Amino acid sequence: MTASAEIPESMRCSVLRTAGELEVQQRAVPRPGPREVLVRVHAVGTCGSDVHYFRHGRIGSFVVRAPLVLGHEPAGRIVAVGPSVDPARIDERVSLEPGVPCRRCRHCHTGAYNLCPDVVFFATPPADGAFAEYVTIADDFAHPVPEHVSDDAAALLEPLSVALWAHRKAGTGAGSRVLVAGAGPIGLLVAQVAAVQGASEILVSDPDPGRREAARANGATAVLDPTADDPSSTDVDAFLDCSGASPAVLAGLAAVRPGGRAVLVGMGADEMTLPVAALQSREITLTGTFRYAGTWPTAVRLAASGAVDLDRLVTGHVDLDHVADALEPDLAQVKVVVRP
Repeated sequence: MTASAEIPESMRCSVLRTAGELEVQQRAVPRPGPREVLVRVHAVGTCGSDVHYFRHGRIGSFVVRAPLVLGHEPAGRIVAVGPSVDPARIDERVSLEPGVPCRRCRHCHTGAYNLCPDVVFFATPPADGAFAEYVTIADDFAHPVPEHVSDDAAALLEPLSVALWAHRKAGTGAGSRVLVAGAGPIGLLVAQVAAVQGASEILVSDPDPGRREAARANGATAVLDPTADDPSSTDVDAFLDCSGASPAVLAGLAAVRPGGRAVLVGMGADEMTLPVAALQSREITLTGTFRYAGTWPTAVRLAASGAVDLDRLVTGHVDLDHVADALEPDLAQVKVVVRP
């Protein structure tokens, strides 16, 4: 291992012991192996999946069976490198792409490494995440970021990547009419990306008035209250659901023009009833998304140029002793960042 300075033997990390119970523990600082880097974590965004693991101890088939460090939206600075990594990378600011695939399966070989069955993804059992002072990761999944990009923004390149991948699946571009359901962090970034792409209409639907106002500030050309307005009366090229709510999905599908696309981004019910006859007769393409692949270079450019404003999403900060506060649902908070 080559390091910039003496690396401590131990570090602090926030550990999910069981659903609803977090504990700050001392653990050994990991050492980077071949083709790995050691990163001093400066910022980690909190995500709905962190909330779900904290509250329920599971997401679908992913079950927390042993103490787990949450957090999969990290950024920091490289402080040491393992064998076969250029020592010149030490002191480099990086945003971490949190899922390292096997690189050998057919999905990896075709570029769809987000579908790799053997991916090791931060904070997905049994892999620990980044609510810690240090983490290691494969060197090519530590993406350099310019010095003028804030630590918070570097961390939020992960949810920006979710939004970019959703738009790739939706096939949106200049002149597109887009409907977004849900104005949480992902929905707001989906709206920002739509604006960057030159969408002519960006409609965002959310029942919370504060979130609707946030949508206006993040690129929406119009906002809808699904308790009073009827999203299905719109006529859009693409519908991106970032809510996971069945009523929102059904209303959004009804809004898609014949030949349009619908993309399920938000995690909701495991099963729902869909209007199959309408999907068939109107030739609507319906797909889901699972993480992302190859999005970081674009995300870095958008953040570095100011085309996408990630800092405006940050509504609070906590340290490792107060991670639980960040994982309690609060509509007034858009994105809380942990600073280890």
